[in-house]
Amino acid sequence: MSRFLFVVPPLVGHINPAAAVAAELAARGHRVAWAAAPETVLDAVGADAEVYPCASPARACRPPGSRGAAALRFLWEDFLLPLAEAMTPGTREAIGAFRPDVLVTDQQALAGALAAERLGVRWATSATTPAEVGGYVAALPGIEAWIRSLLTGLRERFGDPGATHDPRFSPDLVLAYTVAELVDTTVPGVRFVGPALRPRSAAPDFPWEWLDPDRATALVSLGTVNTDIGGRFLAECVKAVRHRAHRLQAVITDPGGALAGTADATVLTLPRVPQLDLLPRMSAVICHAGHNTVTESLWHGVPLVVAPIRDDQPFVAARTTDAGAAVRVRFGRADHVRLGAALDTVLDGPDHRAAARRLRDSLRAAGGADAAAGHLEALAARP
Repeated sequence: MSRFLFVVPPLVGHINPAAAVAAELAARGHRVAWAAAPETVLDAVGADAEVYPCASPARACRPPGSRGAAALRFLWEDFLLPLAEAMTPGTREAIGAFRPDVLVTDQQALAGALAAERLGVRWATSATTPAEVGGYVAALPGIEAWIRSLLTGLRERFGDPGATHDPRFSPDLVLAYTVAELVDTTVPGVRFVGPALRPRSAAPDFPWEWLDPDRATALVSLGTVNTDIGGRFLAECVKAVRHRAHRLQAVITDPGGALAGTADATVLTLPRVPQLDLLPRMSAVICHAGHNTVTESLWHGVPLVVAPIRDDQPFVAARTTDAGAAVRVRFGRADHVRLGAALDTVLDGPDHRAAARRLRDSLRAAGGADAAAGHLEALAARP
């Protein structure tokens, strides 16, 4: 039996893949614990999980409409750096108390990598987004140099100042929850394991009888962090679907209630939906190109309409589109005409569905949580 300590940020999309891997390790007889904000991790991993509490920084408000370099600057200066500082004391205490054989740290929970190197603990990177693994940031030399300067400052405060490796990538093992077909280039040591999925708690009382078997169904989701800017886009999706009501219906995730009062026999709006249970019944997905939603859709062979907003989403959208499984629209300019045309393309033409099914086969062959657990076991067994 080995001991694995998972270090994760307070982000559901980053916790869920780690939770699947942790569950597989536990099923194999290993002991698993977490260094995280308890209020965010317990819902995903179960109330009986062994959690060592870490603090979270005060949540900063992202400037409305921030994109590109401004969004990246916000991500690092207002979230990742404060998160590393807030999590470091709890992570160090967790390592001392739990004494892991391997620390598994999310790529955005930099406190894990820095604490591991300072305390001499073997560690692996859990890369829940593929952009940096795929060289997206490295292809922007100015941005990459700026990020490296920030990492140097973090290392001097919290890590091993003599270390030379990039703390975003473990020198021993990087688990990437995607496949090579969806990444341009990679850093050394990457193991592509595909999506790590496990059953999630279903939305209560989902009206499965609402789904019309005689019409195609689209799932529309902008994730959980775009509530403040998604209302107009979701409303245009409603119009696009209703213009095709004779052959199409849509389930729309609307956590902010932007579409209150619009549900009918063609459009169903709910604050939360059982996405993994719904996807096998979907004909298309419209989303913001969030990595989890894209890979979960492709896992079921469902083609997509992607409208990236910020962060790694343009990279994910570009790779999925290049692979032939998606049509890309501009989030800020997408109206019901453009969205309807994109829907028609993925619904009516065979090429996008065929590409989605090819990627489905590749993602499933990668092994998911089972493969990730195997790589971690091998790392723990190294002399």
